[in-house]
Amino acid sequence: MTSLDEIARALEGYDPQALSAQAVGEFLHRLVQPLTDTEEVELHHALDRVLAHELISPLSVPPHDNSAMDGYAFQGAQLVPGLALELEVQGTALAGRAWQGEVKAGQCVKIMTGAVMPAGLDTVLPQEFAQDAGPGCIRVPADVVQPGDNRRCCGEDLMQGDVALAAGARLGPAALGLIASLGLARVLVRRRPKVAYFSTGDEILQPGELPREGAVYDSNRHTVHAMLTRLGCEVLDLGLVRDEPALLEQAFRTAGAQADAVITSGGVSVGEADHTKAMMKQLGDVAFWRIAMRPGRPMAVGRISQGGKSALLLGLPGNPVAVMVTFLAFVRPALLRLMGAQPQPPVLLQARSQEVLRKKPGRTEYQRGLVSTALDGSLQVRITGNQGSGVLSSMVQANGLIVLHHGQGQVLPGDVVDVMMFDGVL
Repeated sequence: MTSLDEIARALEGYDPQALSAQAVGEFLHRLVQPLTDTEEVELHHALDRVLAHELISPLSVPPHDNSAMDGYAFQGAQLVPGLALELEVQGTALAGRAWQGEVKAGQCVKIMTGAVMPAGLDTVLPQEFAQDAGPGCIRVPADVVQPGDNRRCCGEDLMQGDVALAAGARLGPAALGLIASLGLARVLVRRRPKVAYFSTGDEILQPGELPREGAVYDSNRHTVHAMLTRLGCEVLDLGLVRDEPALLEQAFRTAGAQADAVITSGGVSVGEADHTKAMMKQLGDVAFWRIAMRPGRPMAVGRISQGGKSALLLGLPGNPVAVMVTFLAFVRPALLRLMGAQPQPPVLLQARSQEVLRKKPGRTEYQRGLVSTALDGSLQVRITGNQGSGVLSSMVQANGLIVLHHGQGQVLPGDVVDVMMFDGVL
């Protein structure tokens, strides 16, 4: 297993007291190793799971040429530009019941959507275009269809033997439908990572407790639990742990023994009680970082060894917005790698800033933004007021994070900025 020092030596310009956001991502990519355990699950339970192996199509989809709509099937070679075509209707082809008759030139078959195309026929006239040409006959108006129109060809989605899905694909609704279209009722996936989480701090109250002077309610526990659940992790909620060495040691040992990853919030900033950091050092191989970012500068990363196993450790800052930003920027990609998912850098939309965004080069800033559509149809974005790292209401109002990159300076109204959207993530 590669040590933190070995990973650090492989990163150019590594400085734990002034680490760029990009360097954090590279470090975590090297640190986190995907889980290899697998399990077979029914499709109804496979949403957002990670495919364990390359899925080869056992059949062609569709398995035969079929009609893309209700209408009349015929030989397209009979079409002549500028001329109508009259055809005699020989019968009806229904979906799920192939029509077995023979169709000659000057003839057609009425056909339903999805029905197998009768032998020799390659074109479908939509029924709304068909004109009555007398008993048992229709007329194809001039130039309303071309040869091959409205036919779905065998294997146009997938051919037998094709790679239907790559290993590491995260299974969304479309992927599950694709698997079902192959006739597969179950799929082999990586097991869900077990992630233990707890909050630390003597000033923390749990919702439902009576207020007391100097104390705040623990929003982080519920936010992190929700983000982990949405990501598809199995969450081990260890609650609130007071700043007492014995309690912290027990929490870390329990988390390390039971989980693949351990996430904490609070106790990693300069000036905070040293119990949490000391316990991390005592039980594992841990690095304490000051990241060149805002919000979310302090972070602890490493491994906890317990009971003959090692668990990934991610110590997040205590402020609510800093927790969410560091989770989105670093923890989520790390856990997706742990799950064995294919690496997928966040898709950044571009929008015009509606206001001045003050920033100096030398750190990455994530400002809460509200993206909307301007009158000219382009995207525009504004910040959601107070950007303090404790202003959780601003995250509720926002629909994305404005990403101001490390080398970027002040943004003027009309300048284009990158935005990491929340939809599907938060």
